[in-house]
Amino acid sequence: MIQHEGTLISLDVLEEDFVCNLSQCKGACCVEGDFGAPLNEDEIEIIERDLEAIKPFMTAVAVTQIEEMGFAEKDPDGDLVTQCIKGRDCVFAISEKGVYKCAIEKAYEAGKTDFKKPISCHLYPIRLSELQDYTAINYSVWDICTPACTLGKELKVPVYKFLKEPLQRKFGVQWYKDLELIAKEFLKTK
Repeated sequence: MIQHEGTLISLDVLEEDFVCNLSQCKGACCVEGDFGAPLNEDEIEIIERDLEAIKPFMTAVAVTQIEEMGFAEKDPDGDLVTQCIKGRDCVFAISEKGVYKCAIEKAYEAGKTDFKKPISCHLYPIRLSELQDYTAINYSVWDICTPACTLGKELKVPVYKFLKEPLQRKFGVQWYKDLELIAKEFLKTK
């Protein structure tokens, strides 16, 4: 782990390669897994505020479910996550030509909201864990992302570079610039 301005960064984030390959994985991270996408309190408020603008981009089944049950729930650990349809698809997952995408992001791209999508989704395959004094930044390895690992290796793009935009969104531009310097120095030692 590398300590950097209130964060502990797993070395995998610097060493491993990753580039999403939607043509291969079909956006499986939106529909696979035990629970929906992690959410924070701020995101709940933003999604509630913009939900009517997001609904036109959602499936009819998802809209019905969120009208009955809401869009968020707590997982067994007590963490807030998006609801899933029949224990599978995130309520915000939509399929376009066989590839799953995010209805929130589609609303963002259409100028209907200024919220791109939950930070947990934007940062994936990085997962954050709040510790007493730090935010742990870990690379989550999942077999559905094998095509992304392969493409990342071909293109020689490390996880932290692939996730530049969401890392800047979460931690700031200067934090990311400093991370680039840290990575450069660290990788010289490899």
